Amino acid sequence: MVATFEPKTDYKVVGTRPIRHDGYDKVTGRAIYGGDIKLPGMIWGVMVRSPHAHANIKSIDTSAAAAMEGVFAVITGADMPKAPSKLVDLGEGNINFKWASNKLMADDKVLYRGHPVAAIAATDRYVAEEAARKVVVEYEVLESVTNVVDALKPDAPIILPDMVGDDLGEDVTNTNMAAHVRHEFGDVEGAFASAAHTIEREYNMQMVHQGYIEPHNATATWDEEDRIKIWTSTQGAFPARTQIAGILQVDVSRVKVTPTEIGGGFGGKIPVYLEPIAALLAKKSQRPVKMVMERTAVFETTGPTPGARMVIKLGADANGKLTVATSDIWFEAGANPGAFIGPAAMCIYAPYEIANTRIDGWDVLVNKPKVAPYRAPGSPQVAFAMESAVDELCEEAGWASFKFRVDNASKEGTRRGDGVLFSKIGMQEVLEAVKECDHWNAPLGDAPEGKVRGRGIANGYWFNIGLKSSANLAVNTDGTVQLTEGSTDIGGSRTSMAMHVAEVLGIGAHDVRPTVGDTESVGYTDVTGGSRTTYATGYACWLAANNLVDVLKDRVAVLWDIKPDDVDFNDGAFTSKAEAAKSIGFKELAGKLDDLGGPATSTGTVDLESAGDGFGTHIADIEIDLATGKSDIIRYTALQDVGTAIHPAYVEGQLQGGAVQGIGWALNEEYYMQDDGKMANSSFLDYRMPTTLDLPFIDTVLVEVPNPLHPYGVRGVGETPICPPVAAIANAIKDAIGTRLYNTPMNAGSILEALK
Repeated sequence: MVATFEPKTDYKVVGTRPIRHDGYDKVTGRAIYGGDIKLPGMIWGVMVRSPHAHANIKSIDTSAAAAMEGVFAVITGADMPKAPSKLVDLGEGNINFKWASNKLMADDKVLYRGHPVAAIAATDRYVAEEAARKVVVEYEVLESVTNVVDALKPDAPIILPDMVGDDLGEDVTNTNMAAHVRHEFGDVEGAFASAAHTIEREYNMQMVHQGYIEPHNATATWDEEDRIKIWTSTQGAFPARTQIAGILQVDVSRVKVTPTEIGGGFGGKIPVYLEPIAALLAKKSQRPVKMVMERTAVFETTGPTPGARMVIKLGADANGKLTVATSDIWFEAGANPGAFIGPAAMCIYAPYEIANTRIDGWDVLVNKPKVAPYRAPGSPQVAFAMESAVDELCEEAGWASFKFRVDNASKEGTRRGDGVLFSKIGMQEVLEAVKECDHWNAPLGDAPEGKVRGRGIANGYWFNIGLKSSANLAVNTDGTVQLTEGSTDIGGSRTSMAMHVAEVLGIGAHDVRPTVGDTESVGYTDVTGGSRTTYATGYACWLAANNLVDVLKDRVAVLWDIKPDDVDFNDGAFTSKAEAAKSIGFKELAGKLDDLGGPATSTGTVDLESAGDGFGTHIADIEIDLATGKSDIIRYTALQDVGTAIHPAYVEGQLQGGAVQGIGWALNEEYYMQDDGKMANSSFLDYRMPTTLDLPFIDTVLVEVPNPLHPYGVRGVGETPICPPVAAIANAIKDAIGTRLYNTPMNAGSILEALK
């Protein structure tokens, strides 16, 4: 049975804005990132990568490289353990050990440009890179496909000949379609037949990258006890351990992963890329091996988010009630299956109450790197299609699109597109906040001569996963508390964890000292992703704190010679139920622990169901130069139901960061692919991401509808804010120039083409 909690407002720590615990180390440069790791006797590893997007490997000659002075180890696909075809859930996305291994090192065929074919460990990076240039690979170049339309043609080259596709439960061979799923409810055909207004449109989105500044890295040892130790920037030490052990075919107990600080991830640092390779090089060389990925390789070989083709059809009655919707969604998986069509189906209709729906999703292989999660994977794509289609339906029917969104908003009891019924959610409250928002009620203003302005609005949704988390607490005799938890920190979560504990114990946030443990320092904890960390790991911290109170009640009972049940605890003080005047504070008690039984410790663990659905609405104002097509976002507001904002400043930062990434996706970012399958813009110079010079301040409005399944009402906030921006900007562009764009990026060239 799942516990439910009544919402509270009388918090002492929750809702405040303490300085983050890791802040001083970050701003002074003392924080240790993956690239900072140095071990005695350490050598350097590099990859040899394919220049082709699709080719058979005829032969590999590594002899010249191996003979070079300073080279300690050379490996190829022949050195990779034969991992089984076993599917494992990483929390945010699945992996198959066989395909994951092949992704890290090709065996007989390369599937995308940059696919590794060999790896070398040498005295330093320069020797290793020179040796890599001496590896001779003979290829038989094959035709490549880089979009879903070409990949599904009858004569398309088959990327994985041994893959068996799943077409609605039927096996399919000799195909690039990994999966076809369907969700259908109600009478779709009947509802369309009776609808007063219908539209059907196609939308396309290009693959984009998370754009984290820190490249992937790993340092590994394989020691005399046959144990593997890894230091890496990862979004989950335990999921990394699972992948490394599965790919290398060793027991998880032989792998220890120490997570370092992480310089951005957004989902892209959940999969492993260098860790198993560094471990194999360490085993062969009998030395610690460090690897840091080149920026071009980050773009060409790590997991971007899927490109998409989507066809949406909507129907509504004469009164403006959305009665029916269908969607056909094709996502690019990259070279291995797993394109997030499941989450896309969960998200596409979520902001709306629709009685009759159908969703078909196809997971399609293309000669690009295997996709990885990117902040609400699958949701921004379908939000672009759905929210654009909603505006078009309203345009054709003559309705105000905001009122239509209010009238059709989902609420508690609404059925999601995949069949799940919502519990307490805040979609309607967010739209009410839009009505009162300064931005929404402000005039757009006149554009300068030669320019036009437009305003767009869009909804977005992301569910929160639950999963497993662990936390340990230990009381210091000075009244501070050591917290060790298992969630790697990619957005200030250490501080929110400490605040969970401090609220229970009645002490200050900085009296709790949080540490992220390695895989041998704390219990199993799932990935930092899926908007789960503050919800699930926070819940574990809350449990650990309450368990610690029980431990300390036992110590007070010894001190006062009473029964533990006769001890009360409230607001940081222990009191006697029988003698109200008898009281001792948390810190005073901590100083007496050595005489009351010794160290006081506790543990909290959870394995939670998904809960805490996050809904947001964004407003975008855009200004467009009619002569050049150049666009500028001149005002932007992100509104979101955040449940309870544990640390409001971090919540605001999450909303702003997600909005900025969505703006980049809408206006500039894309994998620009050449005919031979090569990415033409694999550097930050050519892959155009927005900077502070391109953007206004992102305003935020925090709507708090507490999640009843969390003790503090937490809803994960990190992923919802990337969902509305692409659609909000598309709707703003339409409002500005009078012509709708159906493909991303909606850059200056696309706008000029539309103006013609």
